Amino acid sequence: MKKVNLLIAIALSAAVVFNAPPQATAAQDSSAAKADNSKKNKEASKGVTADQQKENKPDRETTRQIRRAVVKDKSLSIKAHNVKIITTNGKVTLKGPVKSESEKTTIEKIAEGIVGKGNITNEIEVAPPSDKGKDKEKSKSDKEKGK
Repeated sequence: MKKVNLLIAIALSAAVVFNAPPQATAAQDSSAAKADNSKKNKEASKGVTADQQKENKPDRETTRQIRRAVVKDKSLSIKAHNVKIITTNGKVTLKGPVKSESEKTTIEKIAEGIVGKGNITNEIEVAPPSDKGKDKEKSKSDKEKGK
């Protein structure tokens, strides 16, 4: 009798499993192109990274002063406000994207004012302009041609 009950339970379990509708999952579609940041990550791993910042009080204070001055400058973009500021033994490395060369220069000057000119490594990159504005201009010119 136990064997019959066990076989019935197995058969019912198998029927439920094989007849159940497929569950919705958050798995990625294998045909979709996968993002590959490995090249950028290798480049980023060169040099100083944020996790290498020393936890000593003078380095933390230097980073705090620079960050406070950068964020206080409302002429800078959000990208510029978010640059990485890494202080190690009094030497500051600046990293990350900004919108323009002038933002890059402004941030470097702010840092120089706090730690001195010879103590800055500026690795800030000027990000290419987004295509959003180009798309708007293109749609406007297409509309004008249709008139």
